[in-house]
Amino acid sequence: MMSFSKFLAEEWRPALGCTEPACIAYAASTAASQATGGILGVRLVCDPRMYKNCFAVGIPHSEHKNGILWATAIGSLLPDPAAKLEVFCQVTPKILEGAGRLLEAGAVSVSVDANRQDLFVDCTVEREGGSGRAVIGADHTNLVLIEKDGRTVMQAQRDETGETPDVRRELADLSVSGLLEFAAGMTGEDRRALDEGVALNLAIAEHGDGLLAPRFAKRHQTDRLAQISRLVFGGIYARMSGEDYVVMTLAGSGNKGITASVPLKLWGDELGASDRAVEDALAVACAVASAATWHLGSLSAMCGTVNAAGVGLAAGIVCLEGGGADEVSMAITNMVGNVTGVICDGAKIGCGLKGMTAVDSAFRAASLALAGVVIPFSDGVVGEDGRSSLANLGRIAGPGMLSTDGEILAIMGEKLAKM
Repeated sequence: MMSFSKFLAEEWRPALGCTEPACIAYAASTAASQATGGILGVRLVCDPRMYKNCFAVGIPHSEHKNGILWATAIGSLLPDPAAKLEVFCQVTPKILEGAGRLLEAGAVSVSVDANRQDLFVDCTVEREGGSGRAVIGADHTNLVLIEKDGRTVMQAQRDETGETPDVRRELADLSVSGLLEFAAGMTGEDRRALDEGVALNLAIAEHGDGLLAPRFAKRHQTDRLAQISRLVFGGIYARMSGEDYVVMTLAGSGNKGITASVPLKLWGDELGASDRAVEDALAVACAVASAATWHLGSLSAMCGTVNAAGVGLAAGIVCLEGGGADEVSMAITNMVGNVTGVICDGAKIGCGLKGMTAVDSAFRAASLALAGVVIPFSDGVVGEDGRSSLANLGRIAGPGMLSTDGEILAIMGEKLAKM
């Protein structure tokens, strides 16, 4: 069994801006680094869900530019791909100007490989001094191929689609009790890493809430849970708008990281819980969210903020309030029976509302579980316990919603033609 430290190294990582545009920019920067001279053209091929999640999301440092074409063009001009998901920190006015010229010249093309079901990004950059190609598969920073002038520079020991990260598979195979035991294996360094992530995510939540505060002035909310929910909205709103704040992602998503961590920190403060108790609860939330993400897929037809981070948050709340494995299992089942089917229609500021839904539902699911109330096995899609409920969630998200995802993409494509 892996260590919790390895888990955090894979699943608790910083990113600037939405992870999908950052992934594309990382690939484009990597491809461009294989040659020199002026950029003549950039070609991107990606999976449908990558395209969907880059459709309307803002890009940091870009003067409010958004979308997949801008992410690709900007990425091709970023000098250091080693920044990975923080690559947008290198954006300058000169790079923005150059990206604008590439787009005006029609030098950037994007196409979707409809046959790709897993995360897939294939970017080729043609420069005056040669060409480069970079392919990312399965996970946002998982480079599986680099080419220079058509010759292989690096190729991973797997096919181009890659594989779902092993850490998620391992966690998905565990019982709920096993997930709690795994989370209990934190080191002092792991606790510090969790705290650092909470600080990052709380900072963008407070920033985003500050941006929105004037609009809420006449609708002041005194209920603490409503305030917590609004802070999660603020964090996601700011992130999706491209605000210059690094967040700590969870299972490949900054919105998941915000949704799982910010409420636990704030609710812990409300309860007078110790820092250690909050860290313990967050460790459980992260493990459960990662297991749920394995069932959903790295990118899914379902909203991962609700169906993965929200489920993890419910588990974390139960732990924070003194519940054990049985209550965590019930909370997971309550979430699956309530929010399964909330769709992903791309990364955008509207994701903030889904974050609020995740938070509100998680507190309800946890409260019922702590009272011994669980949706019975005879009802709908839930399983006999939390683990089997997550497995059923995956069945619906995978084969069950393929046609739904197709319709979502068709609607977005029709909108793009009118914009």
